[in-house]
Amino acid sequence: MNHKNDIQFQPLVPELYSVYIQIGKKSYNQHYRHLWPNGNTSTYIENSFTNAVLSKEEKDLNTKLYLVKLGVLYVGILKITLHKKVGQHKALEALYLDKIYILKEYSGNGIGRMCIEFVADLAKNLSKKAIYLESMKKGAALSFYLSHNFTVVASTKVPFEQVIETEKAMYLLMKKI
Repeated sequence: MNHKNDIQFQPLVPELYSVYIQIGKKSYNQHYRHLWPNGNTSTYIENSFTNAVLSKEEKDLNTKLYLVKLGVLYVGILKITLHKKVGQHKALEALYLDKIYILKEYSGNGIGRMCIEFVADLAKNLSKKAIYLESMKKGAALSFYLSHNFTVVASTKVPFEQVIETEKAMYLLMKKI
């Protein structure tokens, strides 16, 4: 399905925090609950999806938060760090895609591709040389990123101690702009 004309990237405003939190929690739990003992994702949720966290992130001029809309429905979220030193790139050369979460019921419909294109356009407008992100070594996300011209540049792991040890493995990926 091609939703190109129906996808919008709406900058987050305080009036929509509850929507961002709801979409973030639901999509994270749909895709990543298996990483946590007994499926208890509360540590991640408390560090990512609260009014206090969003208020702090929104005030950070280096952070951009977006709701992804399909028509009138909110179907995902994006969190972007505009300037971040990663790999061989200086902060002004690299953009970091912190979060790209799409509700499972909307996965596989080209929305993720549209998100990557939106982020790439943003990076180009900021004269970036690269986009970085992290992906689990296991799972569908890695093949999605590789199919969109990201390359593996390093191994890393989930920074939360509570995550199941055998599930922590991640890759740092880069896409040249």
